[in-house]
Amino acid sequence: MKTDIKSLTRDELESYFVALNHPKYRAQQVFSWLHKVGVKSFSDMSNLPIALREEFEKNFQIKSCFVERFQTSKADGTVKYLFSLHDGGTIEAVLMTYKHGNSLCISGQVGCNRACTFCATAKTGFLRDLSASEMLSQIHEAQAQSGKRISNVVLMGMGEPLDNLENVLRFIDLANDEQGLNISKRNIAVSTCGLVPGILQLAKTAPQVTLSVSLHAPNDNIRKKIMPVNRFYPVHELIDACRKHVEITGRRITFEYALFKGLNDNKSLAIELADLLKDIKCHVNLIPANPIGIDGFKRSDSKTVKEFAKILRENGINATVRRTLGEDIDASCGQLKRRALEDL
Repeated sequence: MKTDIKSLTRDELESYFVALNHPKYRAQQVFSWLHKVGVKSFSDMSNLPIALREEFEKNFQIKSCFVERFQTSKADGTVKYLFSLHDGGTIEAVLMTYKHGNSLCISGQVGCNRACTFCATAKTGFLRDLSASEMLSQIHEAQAQSGKRISNVVLMGMGEPLDNLENVLRFIDLANDEQGLNISKRNIAVSTCGLVPGILQLAKTAPQVTLSVSLHAPNDNIRKKIMPVNRFYPVHELIDACRKHVEITGRRITFEYALFKGLNDNKSLAIELADLLKDIKCHVNLIPANPIGIDGFKRSDSKTVKEFAKILRENGINATVRRTLGEDIDASCGQLKRRALEDL
């Protein structure tokens, strides 16, 4: 099997090329083509001898993704991409523009196996993990199509990043490389449904990245109904891991809390949530739940959302209500899914 060259670090590239009796500087040339330019073929590497490009073609492959379709929100300019992969799989990513820069929400898996009941991705099943190169390629493609530099990346698209932690950590290092995309690790956020071992490992191996935890309930009774992962990592075990993450990294955690009418949005739950998080350096991101066509999950009304946020703040918890972006193109949280190319 050919080596996935775009997932190799510069040091690994040098070792490969030296083993093939090529000078080290070729590694830097190739790395630049892959990570600064984002080429999809060795034939595009014009400053390499043709014979060398042909040799690389025999030994390596460049895993990329391709834009099959993109939609632009008429409401806020958010762009949703449907990418196809080398094996026919499809994933989605979302480009959002803010005053501080351009942020891309990328996928880390083709589908997801965590089965959160309110998430469209979960309804499509799980196929496989994405390689570091396939995560990087989402950024390259979005930059090429939009003409905008991506300054922030959030792994909050399809999939559970901590189920694919080895590839995610490799992606983070490669995206951060100053000879490549040069994205600060502090501008990379990793979201999880609450995998305790992964949270602790992430704290030790990538302490600069932002951890975002999809909480959505302050107790096991409610959370286990909507997030099966809670059966393995109950709320207090999860919160203990988050507390340790803060101790190790010194960084603030973001807790995502989608508000569903009549399920997790009453005043007593806001007080319970504030008590749960009172000794953790954190921020609560309240999300008016996004429609995905599943009965039983309705968005909380704006008055309830504002009251929930007010209670958290009055009890010492930093909380904001997330502005909904891309809802008219199904690009908001929980709305991404695998699509068959024949449906285009």
